[in-house]
Amino acid sequence: MESSHTAVYRQNNIWRGIITACGLLMIIITLAIGAFLCYKGVGIFTTYGHSVGEFLFSSQWAPADNAQGGGKVGAAIFIFGSIITCALALLISTPFSIASAIFMTEISPGIGRKILQPAVEIFVGIPSVVYGWIGLTILVPFIKDLFDLKFGFSVLAASIVLAVMIYPTITSLSADAIRSIPKSFRQASYGLGATRWQTISQVVIPASKSGLMTAIVLGLARAFGEALAVAMVIGKMKAFPESLLSPTTNLTAAIASDMGGAMEGSEYNIALWSMALLLFIISLVFIFIIHYISAKGGHKA
Repeated sequence: MESSHTAVYRQNNIWRGIITACGLLMIIITLAIGAFLCYKGVGIFTTYGHSVGEFLFSSQWAPADNAQGGGKVGAAIFIFGSIITCALALLISTPFSIASAIFMTEISPGIGRKILQPAVEIFVGIPSVVYGWIGLTILVPFIKDLFDLKFGFSVLAASIVLAVMIYPTITSLSADAIRSIPKSFRQASYGLGATRWQTISQVVIPASKSGLMTAIVLGLARAFGEALAVAMVIGKMKAFPESLLSPTTNLTAAIASDMGGAMEGSEYNIALWSMALLLFIISLVFIFIIHYISAKGGHKA
């Protein structure tokens, strides 16, 4: 009996060690990626002497494809393109996602669990190039014909594609957040004479607000990091969009399309690494926001 307990104890220690090692490895990899991006990305400021203000707020983008430098590295157009497309995508997707999550959990939980939830999760596994190809062959011509444009590549096309892509993420996480609310909350509301809609709008949604905000922020984080699908429909024009029907470009599209053609170690190459560093910083900001929301929600609970 004692040897059996010893074997179980040893086995538990082994698995605990493996899990701890895996966790530490992920931390090390994340720190290594961050350190590498910092090493490559800050070169545009330390080696080539450009200012942070120029990089963030100037629209003059003409980096030199050589090691001597002397070009312009204003990334404001790319930054603005990322912000406007992601913001519009979030504005489009969030109402549909929250409504779908409410339907799956509160209106028809049986159908939601057996049919709708699996159907929504299928969208997560679809490669981004498929979304981009559908947007390129169907959505872009549709926008072109609908608004009588010369081209259909636009902020609107990119935002709609992004909205579809982040829809399953926000929907699934929102549904999980709503399901986590105890049934006693609903029973107490019904016991006070509230209708189902009053219970949903005044009890369930406020109680799951932190989880819903986390879902929205995660959806926004995915939208910022998406490259291929957006690059296929946004037009990749280095100019501020005059309207939602105008083409523009963004950070991920620029990195994906230009990194392979830039000379290694050139000002152009380092400027693209600076864009990658900016995206990494944005991702970290989203993570901190999520932790803040979760901690605030847990404290209130």
